[in-house]
Amino acid sequence: MKTILTTAAALLALAAPAFAEGDVEKGEKEFKKCKACHMIVSPDGEDIVKGGKTGPNLYGIVGRVAGTYEDFKYGDGLVDAAAAEHVWTEEELAAYMEDPKVWLDGHGFAAKTKMTFKMRKNQEDVAAFLAAHSPAAEAKKPTDPTRPETYLNDTNGGPSALRFLFLPTTNTSHPNENLRFVRRLWVFTALKQPVAIN
Repeated sequence: MKTILTTAAALLALAAPAFAEGDVEKGEKEFKKCKACHMIVSPDGEDIVKGGKTGPNLYGIVGRVAGTYEDFKYGDGLVDAAAAEHVWTEEELAAYMEDPKVWLDGHGFAAKTKMTFKMRKNQEDVAAFLAAHSPAAEAKKPTDPTRPETYLNDTNGGPSALRFLFLPTTNTSHPNENLRFVRRLWVFTALKQPVAIN
């Protein structure tokens, strides 16, 4: 048993950096602070979050080149970021939200921005929430989010398998069935391969 726990800890430690640290549900609540200036509206016009127009629409910001949302006039710093084709990641966006001027200056861009708000905590959650509202994330939504196999068969970077690490299987006839399920997830997490659940 000690060997299994040691192996589990090692695999989790190795796999952890590959997954976002933010919590989408918490991020949705935290985004209320942002909607005074920002909205999230899909390309087909669906209001995901109604908000202000002082800042750009944040739909699809994760994976988009910074400072490139059409019909918005950015400050000099994000204009520089756009010229450098800097692409937003969850981590970069979270750091930007903490202090936009410091982030811009730290990346060699002009430290001029229209965003004066600084989010001192939970910015990782907001970044995860924004990442969930991007074209790539929308295309990868599972058909049945209660079934872990939906995620295990998604080799294109679906939601973290670690979120389902301790979910019980539907077959509980064997006393070690849950342990088998966890081992299969470890293999999936380590090898990034789909694993069938029996």
